[in-house]
Amino acid sequence: MPKKISRDIPLSEITLRRYEKPYKMPKREATRKLCLSLGLLQPGDSRDVIVDVLQTIVDTSKRKKMITSEEVQKKVIASRKKNRLGVNGVAASNIRRQMKRLKDLQLIEKIKNEYRITEYENLSTVFEERIKKYYLPQILSRVKDYCKSVK
Repeated sequence: MPKKISRDIPLSEITLRRYEKPYKMPKREATRKLCLSLGLLQPGDSRDVIVDVLQTIVDTSKRKKMITSEEVQKKVIASRKKNRLGVNGVAASNIRRQMKRLKDLQLIEKIKNEYRITEYENLSTVFEERIKKYYLPQILSRVKDYCKSVK
């Protein structure tokens, strides 16, 4: 009788991609490339509401203000209309799901049902402190453990 294989669920995961440098790139396109670089968006994916969600939270956090998911949804809809983009994916449940993805990656944090970029830092600092110094070494260490165990 074949052995039953349980579903493999990662403890953590990250996808990193390298794109060209962001020379004179419009803000939304730079945010889109950041989302692509961090694996939050897949190449060729037209469902890119996460770009607007992240940009909305970045813009609000620059003013040292927090924002609710309902406010994010309203601003995302307005942004997508302004940029002549479809309003697919702007349902409240999807906005919350995208915010959870940003939170899981530690780019944003939630305090009493309001969100901000982690500690109002700029994104490069958040990436350096939360992802590069903490998250990535743990993943790399585990990959190394598996490399050693495969003989």
